Amino acid sequence: MIKLKTHTKKKKEGGKARRKALRDNGSHLKQLYRAALEHLTPVDAPLALISQIQRSGGSLLSQLFDGHPQIYAHPDELNVGYPKKYTWPEIDLRGSPENWFEILFEENVIKHFKEGYKKGHKSEQRFLFMFLPVLQKKLFLKRIHSIESITLRDIFDSYMTAYFGAWLNYQHSPDPKKYITAFAPRLASGCENVQSFFKVYPDGRIISILRDPKNWFPSAARHGSKKYSEPERALRQWNENALAMIKNKDTYGRRVIIIRFEDLIRRPEGVMRCLAEFLKIRFDDILTLPTFNKSPIRANTSFEAPGHGILHDTLHRYETLSQAELDRISELTDGPYREALRRAEG
Repeated sequence: MIKLKTHTKKKKEGGKARRKALRDNGSHLKQLYRAALEHLTPVDAPLALISQIQRSGGSLLSQLFDGHPQIYAHPDELNVGYPKKYTWPEIDLRGSPENWFEILFEENVIKHFKEGYKKGHKSEQRFLFMFLPVLQKKLFLKRIHSIESITLRDIFDSYMTAYFGAWLNYQHSPDPKKYITAFAPRLASGCENVQSFFKVYPDGRIISILRDPKNWFPSAARHGSKKYSEPERALRQWNENALAMIKNKDTYGRRVIIIRFEDLIRRPEGVMRCLAEFLKIRFDDILTLPTFNKSPIRANTSFEAPGHGILHDTLHRYETLSQAELDRISELTDGPYREALRRAEG
């Protein structure tokens, strides 16, 4: 009988605690913020920036890095450009931490949190993306205010710390991280952008993907962007991108690598082994599987995507063009393409 009373008392106490815990009074959110702030994990690895003209495999490569135990993989386009999207952010160290955060903040996290993460506007595949922007700002300010003499690198490290800290369901391993990987189209096509990038990340790396213009143009034109719908204008931009790759490689040497899109599709393991060596990370089979937060993800393509994995159909986009169009592309791009190919690795 005594045991029964003791059990009943405990059950009643447990019920009271349960009712309190289930009460929606905002206390849980405060506890979450407090726990995240108390257990803040610094993210101070250098950035490996994947950057070239759009429709060249940047999304695919970022998905291949996703899930690697030595990588923090940014899941979307790195949208920190300021004052314009394709400009490396200009940050005044005399400014306020709140202003620095506003400059770097990526508004797409709000949409992904509300609607689920999806890659490309045509994709029907969505993933849970538990991300709290308010928490991100709190984490950023906490880290910044803990630093006495702030540098540009401190600001970016604080931003990355806050980004991954506010991504509550991020599936990462406890292994020490060598790099953060992120895709930012065209950011490495500007000389000043690259100079500014290496000023912040002297230990950073740039990975650029060179895609055969005969395969690139059909994909770019079909994607719906007006800037690539007119062939002559689109191919001028392709040339500018290829010339920028050449200049970056010649100027920064081993901190820059150019890989061929076609190699990445035909023999992904060989190319990813080359990139693993470039970043000094160990090779892992997950590097050959496109994923989001370790879950397989469909390709971000302008054409039909029948399933998961790497799509070999991307090697045959040129077949949608006439011979006259193919000849014109060769005429306009042959020189820059050949020079960029000479510098490609993998």
